[in-house]
Amino acid sequence: MQFEEITYREEGPIGILTLNRPQDGNMFTERMCHEIRDCINEIRRETRTRVIVLTGAGDKVFCTGGKKDGMEATTLYAGTLPTLEMYESIDRLQKPVIAMVNGFAVGGGNVLHVVCDITIAKESAIFRQVGPMVGSFDGGYGTWYLEDLIGKKRAKEMWYRNPKLTAREALDWGLVNHVVPDEQLWEFTKKIALEIADRGAFALASIKASFNARHGGVSGLSRMAHDLLLRGYLETKESKELAASFAERRKPDADKFGH
Repeated sequence: MQFEEITYREEGPIGILTLNRPQDGNMFTERMCHEIRDCINEIRRETRTRVIVLTGAGDKVFCTGGKKDGMEATTLYAGTLPTLEMYESIDRLQKPVIAMVNGFAVGGGNVLHVVCDITIAKESAIFRQVGPMVGSFDGGYGTWYLEDLIGKKRAKEMWYRNPKLTAREALDWGLVNHVVPDEQLWEFTKKIALEIADRGAFALASIKASFNARHGGVSGLSRMAHDLLLRGYLETKESKELAASFAERRKPDADKFGH
């Protein structure tokens, strides 16, 4: 896969997706949003990797939100930065995604790590929501998911007051899972990723789908039923007999299934 604003590589069972615009705070652009979506959609269709690590290029910034330059002058979707394309792709991915926060996670960058399954931050990382300060806001993932993580009162404070949280404060609030010394960020993240990679891939996919079914509504339930249950059902005696009887225009033999 060739990209302009992200990089992707594999290290054993770990896939590492890096936002690669360090000269501009690793900010989302329309292209980056689509590249992240496309990369994750490709990852969905392979079985080499078992855990994905998402991080930012450089050693100071994870992501500082979205850059709206170049959007069409319309109130329709063409005038909106397609961040939901990224968030939804992470949600749908059947593999655990670890956010390795290597610096500032601000605005959409904070939402991005919130959407991931696990967050590991280095000691010097900073977390902040800034929408109301800069004429913007998040209408879904950054609010509901944030409330699930840190509770309604603190989620509202992050959005209303826009405080800067150190990595240790973020850990105290329940916003992140682990905080490690800066120089140990990759080695610790790799250790956690390899530990998860040793777990059952189908079991992990089912667990992630179960968590997402609550927020995803019909889409979340469909992901569980279609993506996880259908393939197994197609291998059952019931499925094979019903398909065969239909093709042969005969009554199915119910003695071959339903037990």
